[in-house]
Amino acid sequence: MTRQLSPDGALIHPECRITGSQLGVFTEIGAGSVLLNSTLGDYSYCARGCDIANADIGKFVNIAANVRIGPTDHPMERASLHHFLYRSNLYWEGETDDAVFFERRAARRVNIGHDVWIGHGAIIRPDVNIGNGAVVGAGAVVTRDVAPYTVVVGVPAEKLRRRFPKQIARRLTELAWWDWDHDRLRMALADFRHLEVEAFLAKYEDVTLH
Repeated sequence: MTRQLSPDGALIHPECRITGSQLGVFTEIGAGSVLLNSTLGDYSYCARGCDIANADIGKFVNIAANVRIGPTDHPMERASLHHFLYRSNLYWEGETDDAVFFERRAARRVNIGHDVWIGHGAIIRPDVNIGNGAVVGAGAVVTRDVAPYTVVVGVPAEKLRRRFPKQIARRLTELAWWDWDHDRLRMALADFRHLEVEAFLAKYEDVTLH
């Protein structure tokens, strides 16, 4: 059976847990994925087995299987790392969880721009910003910001190369094709498929300006 994405919301596969999150149109959540306190922009998707927390994810973001975004920290500065410190109600009847600790966790956001590709098994740490059009290699551990249209790989992730020269990256950002409506995307589909990036920019920058 062919999967069908919808302008009415997300296609959510079995065994997902989605809490306190917002999903845009034409989005897809792979089987067994977990989303907590996050937003997923229009046309973005994650494959199976992803774990996403406290993240703001742009449009047209491509997230491969088993990616972890915003993994939570343990309190390294305290006498113990264990979650009995902040999930105390699990251990003692009548004891309360540490609300302040969870508020701090939720405030440490990951921000991912538009048209980003995150490879299989990558990990994106809290408080990281990933620019539009960036690529995160499979298995990378991203501990600091990634510039737009940059490819990063490794543990910890380091810049491998620019995806496009700075001028092309700037022009793509200014064109902001990810804000086009669904019909306009369809009309431009053949050009997305067949034109090199500079030819695409030349054609649609002219349309935008006029």
